[in-house]
Amino acid sequence: MKTIIKTAVVILSIGIFGSCKDENIADAYGNFEDDAVIVSAENAGKLVHYNIEEGMKLEKGKTVGVIDTTQLYLKKQVLLAGMKTIDSKAKSVESQKSVLQQQLDILLINQKRIEKMYEDGAATQKELDDINGEVKVTKQKIHNINIQRNSVLAEKQSLMAQIKQTNDLIEKSIVKNPINGTVLINFVKEAEFVAPGKPLYSVQDVDNLTLRAYVSETQLTSIKIGQKVKVEVDALKGTKTLDGTIYWVSSNAEFTPKQIQTKEERRNLVYAIKIRVNNANGILKIGMPANVYFK
Repeated sequence: MKTIIKTAVVILSIGIFGSCKDENIADAYGNFEDDAVIVSAENAGKLVHYNIEEGMKLEKGKTVGVIDTTQLYLKKQVLLAGMKTIDSKAKSVESQKSVLQQQLDILLINQKRIEKMYEDGAATQKELDDINGEVKVTKQKIHNINIQRNSVLAEKQSLMAQIKQTNDLIEKSIVKNPINGTVLINFVKEAEFVAPGKPLYSVQDVDNLTLRAYVSETQLTSIKIGQKVKVEVDALKGTKTLDGTIYWVSSNAEFTPKQIQTKEERRNLVYAIKIRVNNANGILKIGMPANVYFK
């Protein structure tokens, strides 16, 4: 009799335990991923100022470094001096054109007067030819001045483009932090020489981490962008549950990562989803595993 009772208790316990276990199985599993921004140098030169330490919190737009701009500054001064010369040349050309245009206006008046006199017999053919020749020569001079003026304007535009390019390089020599976040890794030190594209440091918004989880095809119909979910992570005492929001669902299937187990039996193909989780209390870490519950 005792044996029968013990057997019944064991069976009942297994049933209850199995039921609880099924209820606690997560809908998806994943890890918090590294979503850091790599800040790189945009100009070549020596880092004359650089103030970055790992773990430092930075605001968006904060100046954290300066690459030596001495040569760029000197180049800009040369260009500005050239611009003054061009402006002076342009004024001279405009002045010459203005004088020639006034001369042409007077010649055209005289031309009409002599043409009328010639028709009335009061002027000779030579006088008409002379005035026509002066008008033609003056028009040609104005044409040549216009060509010279266009050349000067083209030269001025070229200098302006070079000045803008230099200003852009000077601006890119100032390293500004692109996002609000925490410095994860620092790659260089002050006084080092850097080249365009060289990584300086990585920064990530650790107050809002991204959890990449995986779901099976049959689960896709039960999730949507903007859906609120529960995210569970291991804590010092048991587990900690946080709120999360699905903001991305992959449209393509992929092979299941080795470390991921789905709610159902392991499948060959799954779909990735991304969940944004607030980490204001700082308990979440990059790479930390987590369980996801859709309901």
